Amino acid sequence: MNADSSTHEIATHEPAIMSVIRNGLGMLIALAAIAFAADLFSRMGISIYTEQYLAVVLGVSLALVFLKPQTNTSKRAINAILALIGLSASLYMAVQYPDLVERQLDLPPDALLISAVLFILVLEGLRRVVGITLVIVVMLFMAFALLGSHLSGPLQTREISLDRLFVYLGVDTNGMLGLTLNVAATIVIGFILFGQLLLRSGGADFFNDVALSLMGTKKGGSGKIATIASALFGSISGVVVSNIVATGVVTIRMMKKGGFKPHTAAAIETVASTGGQIMPPVMGAVAFLMAEFLQISYSAVVLAALVPAILYYAALYIQVDLEAEKEKILPIDPELIPAKSTVLKNGWVFVIPFAAVILALFTFNQRPETAALWGALGALIVGVAKGYKGKRMGIKDVWGSLEETGHSIVDIIMIGAAAGFIIGILNITGLGFGLTYFLVELGQGNLFLLLVISAAVCIILGMGMPTVGVYLLLAVLVAPSLIQVGVEPIAAHLFIFYLGMMSMVTPPIAIGAFFAASIAKSDPMRTALTSMRLGWTAYIIPFLFVTTPSLLLIGTTEQIVITVMSALVGVWAVSVGFAGYFKKKLNLPFRLSFVLSGGLFLLPNLQGGDTPIIPKIAGVVILASLILSAYLLKKPNSQPSHDINQS
Repeated sequence: MNADSSTHEIATHEPAIMSVIRNGLGMLIALAAIAFAADLFSRMGISIYTEQYLAVVLGVSLALVFLKPQTNTSKRAINAILALIGLSASLYMAVQYPDLVERQLDLPPDALLISAVLFILVLEGLRRVVGITLVIVVMLFMAFALLGSHLSGPLQTREISLDRLFVYLGVDTNGMLGLTLNVAATIVIGFILFGQLLLRSGGADFFNDVALSLMGTKKGGSGKIATIASALFGSISGVVVSNIVATGVVTIRMMKKGGFKPHTAAAIETVASTGGQIMPPVMGAVAFLMAEFLQISYSAVVLAALVPAILYYAALYIQVDLEAEKEKILPIDPELIPAKSTVLKNGWVFVIPFAAVILALFTFNQRPETAALWGALGALIVGVAKGYKGKRMGIKDVWGSLEETGHSIVDIIMIGAAAGFIIGILNITGLGFGLTYFLVELGQGNLFLLLVISAAVCIILGMGMPTVGVYLLLAVLVAPSLIQVGVEPIAAHLFIFYLGMMSMVTPPIAIGAFFAASIAKSDPMRTALTSMRLGWTAYIIPFLFVTTPSLLLIGTTEQIVITVMSALVGVWAVSVGFAGYFKKKLNLPFRLSFVLSGGLFLLPNLQGGDTPIIPKIAGVVILASLILSAYLLKKPNSQPSHDINQS
C-alpha cells in the first residue's frame, strides 16, 4: 500500500477536528458497507440502485484522500476544498442517478459536469495513493479513445467525442460505477472489516501462538513460525504491507534473535506475507472477486488455487529449513513455546468466524459481502465474549475497527474507480478486442512468448499497488488476451494474480520487501533479491499451471496425482539448489545440478498433454545421484552454532 508513510509523524501538527472528521468518514464507509451487505435499506422499505451506494462510498473515499494530514497550512485549505467538491459531486451523482441514467444519451450538462469533475478528482486521488504510474495508464487509454479512430490496424477504435466519453465513464454501469468499484466497495470492504475485527479480537496473537507451538521446537523455528503466522494472517488481509507490518514487528525480531541474518529474516517475512494473498480459502478476498469475474463458484476458485499455494509455501519452508541447518540455527527456547493444548483451549473459538463465512457461502448461499459480514459478526462475538488470553474487545476496539476499515479501503476504491474508467474505454471504443488481438499478435502465436510479455506487464503495472487493486486492473487488461489464445480462464486469472502479486518483492519498487527491510534494518535491495529467491515458485509455477491444468486439479485423478507429486519433488530439488545446502554447503556445479533435476520434474508438455516421461526419468537419475553423492561426501561441519538464549 502506497499511502503516505509519514501520516502518523505529521498527524500531531494538524487541528484535532480534522482527525475526528477523517475517522468519522472512515467509520461512515464501514457502516454504509454493513448496511448494504445486510440489505438494511430494502428492509426499511428504501429502494436504491447499487450505483447510488457506490457513488456515496466513492465520495467519502475522495474526501478521505484529500483530507490526509498536511503540515502546509495552504495545502490543507486547498485539500479541504477538493474534498468538499469530491464529496458534493458524488452525493449529487448518488441522489440524481436514476434521472441521470435516463437522460444519459442526451448528454445533459449536469451529467457532463459531474462526470468530468469526478474523473479529474479520482485521477488526482489515485496519484496520491499509488503514484503516477496508473494515472499515466488511464490517460494513455483516454488518448487512445479520442485519437484511436485515426489509427490503422488492430488498435483502431470507434470515433467518440470527449463529452460523450465523459458521460459514459461517469454514469454508465460499464464505467466508473461498474464491476471493479462494486467489488471493492462491497466484497473487499466486508473482508477488511472481518480482518480488522479478527485482529483486535486476539486472532493475530492466536495465529502466532499456533505457529509457535507447531514450529518452535524445530531447527530455525523462528523462521518457520514467521512463515505460518504470516500466511494465516495474510490470507485474511488484502494488503501485503499491512501483513508485513502487523506480523513482522514480532517475527522479524524473533528471527534475528534466533540467528537469521537481517536481510534473510526480512525476506522470509516478505515472502510469507505476500503469499498469504494466494492462500485459500480467503486469498485476501481475491477468491470472491475471481469467482465474480469468471462466473464460477467460489469453491472452484479455492480448489484451483490450492496446489499452487502449497507449492509456494513448500518452497519457502524448504529454503527456511535448509538455511537454518546451514547456519546452525537452534529451535526456540522451550520456555517461550506455549503448549498446543493451552493454545487450542484459549483460541479454539477463533474457528467460529471462519465457520460463519463457510456456512454463509455454502449452506445458506449468501453473497460474498454478506458472508464477510457473518464472519465479522462472529469475530465480534468471540472478541467481546471471550477474547484471547483474557484480553477482550471493548468499545474502543470496535470503534477502531470501523475507522480503520474505512481508511484501509480508500486506495482500493481509487483503483477500482480507475479500473472502471479503463473498462468503460475498452467497451465504448472497441479497444478491448483490439488490445487482446494486439497482445496475441505481439506473441506471434507463441504461447510462451505471450506469457512472458503478459508477466512483464503484470509485474510493471502491479508495482506499489494493493493486491486486490492489482488483480482488478490485470483482470481487465491482460487476462482476456490469454483466454483468447485458449488458456483456461481460471488459469489465466491465477496467472495474472500471481505475477501481479510478485511486484511487491520485485525490484526496483519491491515495496513489500522495502518495508520489511526497514523493520529489520537491512539493505533494501539485498532483501528484495533474497525475497525473489525465496519466492521463486511464484514466478515459475504460473507458467506451469497455464500449460499443465492438472496443477489446478483439472483433469483425471491419475494426471493430477502424478503432476502434483512430480511438482513437489521438483520444487524440493530447485529449492535445495537455490539454498545451496544439502547435508553440507554445495558448490556451484552441485547447485546447478539440483536446479536442473528439479526443472526436469517441473517441465510441462507445451502440447497440452501429460509431462513426457523421459525428462522425469532423467530427473530421477540426476537427483538420486546428487543425494547419494551428498551423503557419501558429507563432512563434519565445524561452524559455530547460534543459540537463541545467547543472542
